[in-house]
Amino acid sequence: MRLKGKIALLTGAGSGIGRTTAELFAREGATVIVNDIDEAKGLETAQSIQASGGSAMFLHADVTDPGSVRMMVENAIQAYGRIDILFNNAGISGVGAIHEIEPEAWDRVVQVNLRGVFLPSKYVLPYMMERKSGNIINMSSCIAEIGLARRASYSATKGAVLALTKSMQVDYAKYNIRVNAILPGTIMTPFVEQYLQSSYDDPEAAIAAIKTRQLSGHLGKPEDVANGVLFLASDESSFMMGSPLYMDGGVVFGKDA
Repeated sequence: MRLKGKIALLTGAGSGIGRTTAELFAREGATVIVNDIDEAKGLETAQSIQASGGSAMFLHADVTDPGSVRMMVENAIQAYGRIDILFNNAGISGVGAIHEIEPEAWDRVVQVNLRGVFLPSKYVLPYMMERKSGNIINMSSCIAEIGLARRASYSATKGAVLALTKSMQVDYAKYNIRVNAILPGTIMTPFVEQYLQSSYDDPEAAIAAIKTRQLSGHLGKPEDVANGVLFLASDESSFMMGSPLYMDGGVVFGKDA
C-alpha cells in the first residue's frame, strides 16, 4: 500500500495510461479522483475502481478551460479536503512538419498538452502550498529529447512540459512540493492504436517500424508507465526533484547499430 491514505487527482484517466495508473493507485491505497473530458470513459474508470473495492470519484473537466479546471479542483477539495498527488496526464498527439500544420491544429495541441498541465497545476498548487506538502507528476515524452519526423507540435509541447517541470520544481521546493516528469516511448494504448489505424495505410508496417526505434524490440504497455508514475508518486522517489524518468524501451539513450 505505497499510497495509503493519499488523495490523487489524475487528468485524462478515462483510458490508456491514465486509466491504468488510476487503477494501480487505488490498489496501492490512494483515493483516486478521475478526470476526463469524456464523461462515459471517466465514469467507467471510477466504477472499475469501486467495483474492485477501491475508492474513487469522477470529476468532469476540460483541462484547457480555466473555469472548468477551477471547479474540478474546488469540488475535489470540498470532497476530500486536500490533494496530495496530481498526475497531469491528459494529452493529444499531433502529426506534421511545421509547413504542413494548420495554425488551428497547432494551437489545439499546445492547448491540451501544455495548457492542460498549467491549469490543473495552477489551481491545485495553492492548496499544496498551504499544507506544505504535495507531489506533481507531469506527462512529457521521450520525444522531448529526440528528433522525430513530422511531430513538430507534439515534440514542442512535450519539450515544454519537461522544461516547465524543472522550473516548477525550483519555485515550489520550499513548500515541500516535488515535481517530476515521466517520459514514455511508444505505448500501445487505445489512443495509439486508433492513431495508427487512421494515419497509416499499413498500420502493421508502422508498428514494425516503431519497434525498431526501441532497444526492447517491442512497444510498451500502459502498465509499464503506470509503474513508473507510481514510483514518482510514492515516498520511494523522495529524493527525485525536477527529474525526468524515462520509460521508453531504450529509445533515447540506446542504439544497437
